[in-house]
Amino acid sequence: MISERAKKVKPSPTLAVDSKAKEMKAKGLDVVNFGVGEPDFDTPEHIKEAAIKAIKDGFTKYTPVGGIDELKEAIIEKLEKENGLKYKKENILVSCGAKHSLYNIAQALFGPGDEVIIPAPYWVSYPDQVLLNDAIPVIVDTYEENDFMLSPEALKEKITPRTKAIIINSPSNPTGFIYDEKTLREIAEIAIKNNFYIISDEIYEKLIYDNNKHISIASFSEEIKERTIVVNGLSKSHAMTGWRIGYAAGPVEVIKAMTNIQSQSTSNPTSIAQKAAVAALKGPQECVEIMRKEFDRRRTYLIAELNKIPEISCKMPKGAFYAFPNVNKIITKKAGSYELNSSMDLSIYLLEKAQVALVPGSAFGAEGYIRISYATSIENLNKGIERIKKALEEIA
Repeated sequence: MISERAKKVKPSPTLAVDSKAKEMKAKGLDVVNFGVGEPDFDTPEHIKEAAIKAIKDGFTKYTPVGGIDELKEAIIEKLEKENGLKYKKENILVSCGAKHSLYNIAQALFGPGDEVIIPAPYWVSYPDQVLLNDAIPVIVDTYEENDFMLSPEALKEKITPRTKAIIINSPSNPTGFIYDEKTLREIAEIAIKNNFYIISDEIYEKLIYDNNKHISIASFSEEIKERTIVVNGLSKSHAMTGWRIGYAAGPVEVIKAMTNIQSQSTSNPTSIAQKAAVAALKGPQECVEIMRKEFDRRRTYLIAELNKIPEISCKMPKGAFYAFPNVNKIITKKAGSYELNSSMDLSIYLLEKAQVALVPGSAFGAEGYIRISYATSIENLNKGIERIKKALEEIA
């Protein structure tokens, strides 16, 4: 019999959409995929060369569970230089992607009855990772008019004696918005006062636009740093999704517990990918800026085109590579035989009718929205938008 724990978990909707789109493509259909959160750039050459060298040098054996010293030192250097955070090697754990880092945190911190506050819209895996550890996800709605930032007042209303942590994601997947310094400081003060952890998912920190700045909540004081676990990785910033390298920085006792858990699950991250990650962190960074500028160009184009569609409105995201348009004007309408009663209905309609894959807002705890990834070419964006416009003309 399947465990009760396993029954609680739903498949990732983003990966499900991507899978369906690829299935349609395999049948010869011309699907425009706006669903996947993956840069369409190749991994930079100097990173690939470091991996090839590692293979040729025979660096293909087990490494320490938590990552090689060379990579930990590169992460420590990065965190101090870019985020104003000072850590030692015992504060760092390298894992098989940021998702793995987050799961290790959930395993190390959460147990039956613990409550974990998650602002919605949220990345799809947060609630399920909480549930997998017999804890309770406490969802707090945020609103478009406030750039989807969690208000301190709404946070305070959800705190109970069982509150164990809050998960903050800035820049955000799916909205593309970022937390400002004032709000982050208020959240930090509340966490200190009420003695709970902050899990700060900063995986999109390099992809920020319009002179906005990323601020790590852990940088405000030693006191808040001691109750924050910072999560980051190289998938989005260096187009290394398949390399599976993420990392966490936090209090020694938490990192030690996470390392012990990892030792019984995956052991070390891939040795070759770790050498590539060192090159990514310590090598030239112009490649990151080239990608960021191209994402910025696509962002500007996409939002302008979306806002030309009468049934859709979309605020300009400030980071990541997602648009999160409001489609509430479409919900409850019909398109031929299709009843569009939800964002999922709309997503299915656009996939089947227009051959455009995107993700319903309901997957992120935000009905009435859809997520469009602009980690694809301008040509694909244009093709997809034109198809969406045509499909929406049939809505009554």
